[in-house]
Amino acid sequence: MSAILAIREEQRDCLQELTNVAMGQAGDRLARLLDTFVILSIPHIAVMSPSDIAMTLQSIDTARSISGVCQGFIGGGIAGEAILLFNDTSFQDLAKLMKYDDELDQQAERELLMDTTNVLFGACLRGLGEQIDQGFSFASPMLLGQHQDINELFNIKNARWENALVTEINYQLEGYSVNCDLLIVIADESVDLLLKKLDFMLD
Repeated sequence: MSAILAIREEQRDCLQELTNVAMGQAGDRLARLLDTFVILSIPHIAVMSPSDIAMTLQSIDTARSISGVCQGFIGGGIAGEAILLFNDTSFQDLAKLMKYDDELDQQAERELLMDTTNVLFGACLRGLGEQIDQGFSFASPMLLGQHQDINELFNIKNARWENALVTEINYQLEGYSVNCDLLIVIADESVDLLLKKLDFMLD
């Protein structure tokens, strides 16, 4: 049986707690950077196929178009991808918070996406890695698209895995129209090593 399909409830609970701490650290860093309060959802953890993720993204997307960035990471045999989706986000609000005074054209929006992504991905993945005693190396972040339909932004035909362990959390900035979803996707072949680390912590 695939390790990803044999996750025990206590392993899932442990990962949820670790992720909650890591994403809380990322939210705190973002709050300090932007000097505003960050509202976090409880992490949702599930085994998903690419089509499952596409359906989930469609359900959380309330806007007609979204923008997204992804970044691969690897360390100690654990590889995955972090995806940040900006839905229902005002780039004017984001620019104000990031103290970006230049003209808000497509390139400026891209810079705002990348800057916000670097803060959240770096803090979250490093926080998770520290808790499981594992450092991660990061690929360069890649823009998935700007102001696109979710089906254009996330094409399931391009997925490099059949099933993955997916953690999703929503970030909102209080008083501003900034809403994004952060997904950490760990593919099947890496899950067994992750579960062994969780078992070591549980013991």
